[in-house]
Amino acid sequence: MTLAPIILFVYNRPDHTEKTLTALAQNDLAKHSTLYIYCDGAKKNASKSQLENIEQTRKIVKSEKWKNDFEEIIITEQAQNLGLADSILSGVNQVIRKYGKVIVLEDDIVTSKGFLKFMNESLELYKEEEKVMHISGYMFPANLEKAIPNNEHTFFYRSTSCWGWATWKDSWDKINTDTEFLLSELKSKKLLNEFDLDNTYKFSKQLELNISGKIKTWAIKWYASVFLQNGLCLHPKKSLVQNIGSDNSGANSPKTNYFWHNQLADTIEVKPMPIIENKQVVEQMKVYYRKFKLSLSQKIINRLRLFRGTK
Repeated sequence: MTLAPIILFVYNRPDHTEKTLTALAQNDLAKHSTLYIYCDGAKKNASKSQLENIEQTRKIVKSEKWKNDFEEIIITEQAQNLGLADSILSGVNQVIRKYGKVIVLEDDIVTSKGFLKFMNESLELYKEEEKVMHISGYMFPANLEKAIPNNEHTFFYRSTSCWGWATWKDSWDKINTDTEFLLSELKSKKLLNEFDLDNTYKFSKQLELNISGKIKTWAIKWYASVFLQNGLCLHPKKSLVQNIGSDNSGANSPKTNYFWHNQLADTIEVKPMPIIENKQVVEQMKVYYRKFKLSLSQKIINRLRLFRGTK
């Protein structure tokens, strides 16, 4: 099995970056993997502290202490700020053309020691399956025990996850970044409700916000592209990834602990299974998103009560 290259995108969070690299270096296959690191540049109006964080982040990724942890480390330092969306699209395009497959991380993704093994084995097992378009290392802390038999450790689900993921060039070639087209297709094919999991989570709202220019993201376009191709995504029953960026430190990371795992899986067994979506998981994710919305609503109510001086 030829190992997939790893791409890590960093910017101005030195502490997060160091934790991400430390965990990645402890992976079983790290020493045999090539690591590409893309460092985004400073914005034109960057403050002194922001510039210092960017420089500190670059010092961390260039540190000699990682030298023996990976087969090779290739670092690209952008002179100007591309933004996360353009950084990822550009970086993935460059590396995947060379290798045909990639594993992708951002600077706030802490992995368990079995992450690379799971991703590489999954990429190898499903490389000829056109319907399988995405491998996810992260899974939301939803209650999946009843949805997935005890003897099964993975499942297929419609939604992508950008928190530690992998794909092949044939699949990535199908990404469509024309947001207006994607939303129009979902509407014309009457797929919005299915795309939004019976309106339990408004994924389509992210497309609308990209069209209006209020946000600029890439992951929702990837999900929509996969969905419109009738593609499926392989997920682990228990997450191999922790997102440590939900602390209001990133561009698209509001503060919340709703995505947190008390414990990650050390390893996940990868074995062939029918390539069909797990409908029980879909229903459980609807429950999860309903609770998530209730949680957010309660936080807003609590803030209003504090503002008004009431309990």
